[in-house]
Amino acid sequence: MSTLHQRLAALTDDRLAGMRRGIEKEGLRVLPTGQLALTPHPVALGSALTHPAITTDYSESQLELITGVHGGVQPCLDELTELHQFTHRVLLQQQPGGELLWASSMPCPLPPDETIPLGRYGSSNVGRAKSIYRMGLGHRYGRRMQTISGIHYNWSLPGLSSDEYFALIRNFRRQAFVLLYLFGASPALCPSFVQGRKHALQPLGEGGHALYLPHATSLRMGRLGYQSEAQASLRVSYNGLKGYADSLHEALTRPYPAYEAIGVRSLGGDYNQLGTSLLQIENEFYGTIRPKRTVHSGERPLHALRERGVEYVEVRLMDLDPFVPVGITAQTMRLLDVFLLHCLLTDSPPDTPEEIATLKANQQLTAERGREAGLMLERAGAQVALADWGAEVLAECAPIASALDAALGGELYAQALAAAQATMAQPEATPSAHVLAELVQQHDSDFTAFARSHSQTARDVLLAQPWADTQQQRYLQLAEQSLAEQQRIEEGDTLPFEEWRERYMAVAELG
Repeated sequence: MSTLHQRLAALTDDRLAGMRRGIEKEGLRVLPTGQLALTPHPVALGSALTHPAITTDYSESQLELITGVHGGVQPCLDELTELHQFTHRVLLQQQPGGELLWASSMPCPLPPDETIPLGRYGSSNVGRAKSIYRMGLGHRYGRRMQTISGIHYNWSLPGLSSDEYFALIRNFRRQAFVLLYLFGASPALCPSFVQGRKHALQPLGEGGHALYLPHATSLRMGRLGYQSEAQASLRVSYNGLKGYADSLHEALTRPYPAYEAIGVRSLGGDYNQLGTSLLQIENEFYGTIRPKRTVHSGERPLHALRERGVEYVEVRLMDLDPFVPVGITAQTMRLLDVFLLHCLLTDSPPDTPEEIATLKANQQLTAERGREAGLMLERAGAQVALADWGAEVLAECAPIASALDAALGGELYAQALAAAQATMAQPEATPSAHVLAELVQQHDSDFTAFARSHSQTARDVLLAQPWADTQQQRYLQLAEQSLAEQQRIEEGDTLPFEEWRERYMAVAELG
């Protein structure tokens, strides 16, 4: 009996049924033309500061929809769908012609960097800090990079220790290429995204309306996406809570000369950023997966992790699926459940700085060339074909899918795995291949036309679905409550902002 089979056998049906997941989905608000909407976050959606389910990510124009925690895949997807139905109804009322939710991870045609609006959260200290943090991200990485959107899949299993979650994370990082290949859906982008930047993209077609790489899976997760020269110097280890927390602590407290040059405030007294260390706050650290712990009000995330350990993991590498109305399918969610359990149940040796560098190279190769025939990745110092390694990982997932189906009933997990195995064997069946084929065949190689078409289809499909008055009233009430809550926070502030900022950013707050 293999170690995987032994560990799987030790997982009771009750524990498997206790698996929990939630989704966070980002998406740009755009005009019917496909240009970025520069309007404020619609008041009818509530307060971006306090609404539990509808907020903004980096930009005022970038919505983030957040489900609660769900015991089943379908209820989670149902809530995500509801959130979209309500949001589209509100966006329909915005300015003449309404607004759309952009269906692609890579952004719409963008205005000049300084014109991309930062998220605004009101006049409270915590609200101001959120905007200043975003101002800092703009100074550090440029605003365009922050308009990339994706799906985060939050996942937990009852009874896991922090060490077990970190073992899962190490294996996830080793095998993340499987998910990039299977679900990457950003092989092309709008030329405005890379204007003035060095890149190796090729023009798609004659019109100059799209740039791409012929075998790319996810440009979002490649060198043009969430990347940072400064963060490249970070050597974050995932060998356990202490090592991880210590390396984050150092990044949060180590002054970084280029950011010191920007300064916390401008000569005129306006805030440029929250601090001058390598990371302003924990969320600035980029990664394909993060250990997470729910924070108390005003608590720093690192403090929460150190005090109470890992509660769940946040998978951060999923592109929006432009072919479905809410950006992800139930089948994809089930494959993620199986994949995460595989990462948990297989042996997970400690990582090393050398391996971390190799994994980064594997990620970039898969993001930029993942569908290339015979593409080789590095594993334990040897070259191995992506297709062979991926097939091996998915084959090992078979008993896990069977165990989930046995615990939960039905055959949906086995079906999700079979679909993934078929895609692994056929690069032309991947979402990234579908995007390129449709771009060329149906949209004259025009990225904006492709994404706008899918954004409109998504809206029409969602608005055509049944929507009860009770649902509408519930979401209107949530919006009103969130606005009242924001006002309460603003009225309750006592400290001047600079004093509040110094307290929040104090090293002691990190635990």
